[in-house]
Amino acid sequence: MKHEKGAGKAIYWIGGSKGGVGKSMMSIAVLDHLVEKGAEPLLVECDNSNPDVWKTYREKVPSELVNLDEIDGWIHLVNTCGNQKSHEVVVNTAARSNIGVRAFGETLDSSLGELGRDVCVLWVINRQRDSLELLKEFIEAVPHGLVHVVRNGYFGKEGQYEFYNESKVREAIESRGGQSLTLPNLADRVANDIYIKRLTLSEAAKTLPIGNRAELARWRREVRTMLEKIVA
Repeated sequence: MKHEKGAGKAIYWIGGSKGGVGKSMMSIAVLDHLVEKGAEPLLVECDNSNPDVWKTYREKVPSELVNLDEIDGWIHLVNTCGNQKSHEVVVNTAARSNIGVRAFGETLDSSLGELGRDVCVLWVINRQRDSLELLKEFIEAVPHGLVHVVRNGYFGKEGQYEFYNESKVREAIESRGGQSLTLPNLADRVANDIYIKRLTLSEAAKTLPIGNRAELARWRREVRTMLEKIVA
């Protein structure tokens, strides 16, 4: 299901909870997609210990650093979503964020009606099973979020995710209107350039060597095709 045009601006929640599953790259991809479509995203960076996405985009889009381990961070997040109604909000969560979600997730969930916003969740997984247990916890804490699961192609092809593909979790996600997606793999040398040099994807598309730019263009096209299924 795609976030409907005419509804309030969405909150795109990039989750997964485990470190290293690809949440930062997914957040960068969503920010890039929204900017390319002419939208005005606002980044909420919750990975305070390693805020790579914030460092890359803080001068390009409105950005906030928020600690969702504490109730004050959730209050600030909700207030930001209320005060910045013209912006889609992209929340890049930290690896430890499920602790705060269990304790304080209701703060956001119970505010969605008044905010006039939907939560569109992109839950990134690798080929290990524990990320699905964390997903169950998130759904219990934020039941009004529409959850899509993103298999990270860096860790294997879609068919190699048997533990998810054949799971009851997938059945539950898709029965609620969510989709099972696959983030295409990006060549390591290009991804490393983006991270090390802290380049936005539009900057990388102009400044990287020609071969790297060609690989990035291929990846952006495939990501666009994936995100157009869910991002208005």
